[in-house]
Amino acid sequence: MEDKKKEEMEQEVNQEHEHCGCDCEHEHQQEECCCEHEPGPTEEHCECKHGHGPKHEEHHHEKHKKHDEAKEIEKLNEEISNLKNEYAKAYADTENMRKRLQSEFEQSKKYRIQSFALDILPVIDNLERALETPSTEETESYRKGVEMIYNQLIHALSKEGVEEIEAQGQPFDPNFHQALMTEHEDGVEPGVVIQVLQKGYKLKDRILRASMVKVSE
Repeated sequence: MEDKKKEEMEQEVNQEHEHCGCDCEHEHQQEECCCEHEPGPTEEHCECKHGHGPKHEEHHHEKHKKHDEAKEIEKLNEEISNLKNEYAKAYADTENMRKRLQSEFEQSKKYRIQSFALDILPVIDNLERALETPSTEETESYRKGVEMIYNQLIHALSKEGVEEIEAQGQPFDPNFHQALMTEHEDGVEPGVVIQVLQKGYKLKDRILRASMVKVSE
């Protein structure tokens, strides 16, 4: 009888071992599988005196590890995308600033003499008036000196791109000429400059001073 009872007890133990997958004496208990990322189903937790963990623990830890890695990769990709956008914006801003500074430098270089030329034009006007005055034998030498200074100034300004605006006998152009008066003149079509009252000048493609003229009616 004792042998039969012993055999029945061993069969019960074996059945319990088959139920939990553990080869030792143990006690079954139900535990919730709680996870930081997503809850798992209630699974059987096998605690035995040999220190075996639950069967599902390794599987869930691996799953959660992969999930964490995927989220980290997604976060890094988003940061890379943001950095690329910031770099593109910074590069575009730098290029725009470089082009603007280059343009300003070229404009400044091209018209650097403008202020000086505007100050010199009245001097040229006075020299021209002096040259128009009739000279005598006593003043001829002075006249030649004035003419020399005048020519040197005109040559220096010409080297920097300052040129006289052609007006005499030209069709009136409000972009280059300023009409102070009109007058009928035989044989001349209306709208033609018949007299230059004050010379006009331009610096390359920029008007320094418009020509003051008389225009035919």
